Amino acid sequence: MTASIIDTHMHLFYLDRFSYPWLEEEPLLNANHTFPTYWAEASKLGIESAVFMEGDVSDAQMEGEASFATTVAREVRAVVAACRPEREDFWDYAQRVAANPTIRGFRRILHPLPEDWCLQPRFVKNVARLAEIDRHFELCVGRRQLPSALSLARACPNVRFIMDHCGIPEIAKGELAVWREQVRRIAELPNVACKLSGIIAYGPTIGWSIEHFRPVFDHVIQCFGWDRLMWGSDWPVCNRTASLTAWVELTLNLLDGYSWDETERLLRVNARAAYGIKRV
Repeated sequence: MTASIIDTHMHLFYLDRFSYPWLEEEPLLNANHTFPTYWAEASKLGIESAVFMEGDVSDAQMEGEASFATTVAREVRAVVAACRPEREDFWDYAQRVAANPTIRGFRRILHPLPEDWCLQPRFVKNVARLAEIDRHFELCVGRRQLPSALSLARACPNVRFIMDHCGIPEIAKGELAVWREQVRRIAELPNVACKLSGIIAYGPTIGWSIEHFRPVFDHVIQCFGWDRLMWGSDWPVCNRTASLTAWVELTLNLLDGYSWDETERLLRVNARAAYGIKRV
């Protein structure tokens, strides 16, 4: 059986168009990573389409990046735009950006910020309003922000949340006990789904094996089930430790022994529902 995949977490970096301040500290990633480069590899791996994930551009360029992403390639079937829910002008921005039907959700990168950043009253109020325009919010949090992410999702029961990168478990260090409990708790909320996106980037830089990732994979399946999980590459960030090809191969090995129906749900069926992707 050949897997057919919707990549729910693909970044593109066009340094000639946009500014990415954080890339100054990421020499491996600080270069153009364009759609043709991604697609040359992805199209050989069974990836049929992709969701563009905002790349943390400078604040003034957030709207421009989202608009550009909707036109970059026909294989980009949905876009998640950057946002700043802590700002007073968030709602005007969100409505304006969401007028483009390809833009299906919003994300504010939280893992470098203070633990309770997403619990500011204005932040919570603004995220809650996303239900009014049928857009979801992506939780880009690390282990230390997971309790706050839980509180945010609980405070916004009508909003759909997707937790990126399985909550960024510390796979390389093997420190998963606290992460396990926090993920178990957030998975109890029916409005939260989980994205198995690029966790290979959080494993050992060299010498990794499938056994480094199996505990995380098994735990999110146990917590979220097969209806609230989806796959993403996190390209090109995954290249910190392994290629896109290696990450797809690792995923398929982790799925070995599971049913075709379960595999289909993880690799593309759930993605269609979460991002409003219609069959072509």
